[in-house]
Amino acid sequence: MRACFLLKVRREKIEEYKARHANVWPEMLAALRQAGWRNYSLFLRSDGLVVGYCEAGDFDKCRAAMRSHPVNHRWQKEMAPLFDSPNGDSAEDTMFPLEEIFHLD
Repeated sequence: MRACFLLKVRREKIEEYKARHANVWPEMLAALRQAGWRNYSLFLRSDGLVVGYCEAGDFDKCRAAMRSHPVNHRWQKEMAPLFDSPNGDSAEDTMFPLEEIFHLD
């Protein structure tokens, strides 16, 4: 299945967000692959809106696998201050999945 979601990076943290994604930890990349994330991309608009896209057998199951992975806990703790979040939650908790309504194959 294909999945798309939105996140919001704080405007003043955009450059840091980009820098961190230019150097994602190898163990984080391995964990994503192990959890079943494939063809994963992030797109960033100049105001901090992030559109994420990935393919996975079962997106909810893949997200659950990442939630329980120790490297993801470390990553989310470091990334949380970069996001606009009403409660200061992690990116996982501020990820808003979108409904697919059309696909041209």
